[in-house]
Amino acid sequence: MKKTVFVLLTLLCAAPVLASEGYSLSMQPLFPPEQLTAMLTPLAEKLSAVTGMSIRPILTANSAEYEAELLRGKIALGYQNPLLYVKVSDRHEVLASAVQGLSGNQLRGIVISRAQAEISKAADLKGKKIMFVSKIAADGFLSQKQTLHEAGLNIERDCQLFEAAENREENVIIAVSLGYADAGFIGESALHKADKYIVPGSVIEVMKTAPLPNWALSVSRELPQEQKDSLRAALTQFTKDEPALKALGLSGFKAAADADYDPVRSLAE
Repeated sequence: MKKTVFVLLTLLCAAPVLASEGYSLSMQPLFPPEQLTAMLTPLAEKLSAVTGMSIRPILTANSAEYEAELLRGKIALGYQNPLLYVKVSDRHEVLASAVQGLSGNQLRGIVISRAQAEISKAADLKGKKIMFVSKIAADGFLSQKQTLHEAGLNIERDCQLFEAAENREENVIIAVSLGYADAGFIGESALHKADKYIVPGSVIEVMKTAPLPNWALSVSRELPQEQKDSLRAALTQFTKDEPALKALGLSGFKAAADADYDPVRSLAE
């Protein structure tokens, strides 16, 4: 009898969220709480309506707390950048990757420089001051790191690296335009984000860099397979005008597998 009780308690503690309480949906908190709530609520409501599951949005204070809560089993459905996904993939599995912009369900970075900098290839970046978005940004650091490594440049050894204030792509562009940095790493779709703040033509694209998988919508590996399949089907059948997608700034979700994120794993090692 004691053994039976112990097993039941273990199973209850392992469950991501008791079904009677609903399933928690959260997102890596890179935006203010009000914005996160506005982004997550339509998705929670839509998935609840389509799957019959009771899904409720919850917020965490920062990325470290988000990761910890997910690893503790407190977040049943998570939406996070590729690097954070691979860090938690022992507990969560991806169902779908985000689709947006020019790159679809992939994130591609670019290297930018001042027009007068005479930087045209990877070797020209050696010894240069480079500003990047964040070391966890797939298209603002990791994509560039991979491509330049393949070209024989170890950016952390061979370059002078600086993280952008507030991890904003606009700040990378402005710093390059003003000459505070020789080059910058930003996402492919961000080239014109700071046009109103800089002299026209002062910043140019030097090269495109490696595509990496986009943000991952993942679920606890402990969720029943039937529920995983139901959630994946719902996510991948959204039409482009779905309010839940618009709230997230996406055009869709594409079915994804854990192996799709192996390129990010290799960069994180």
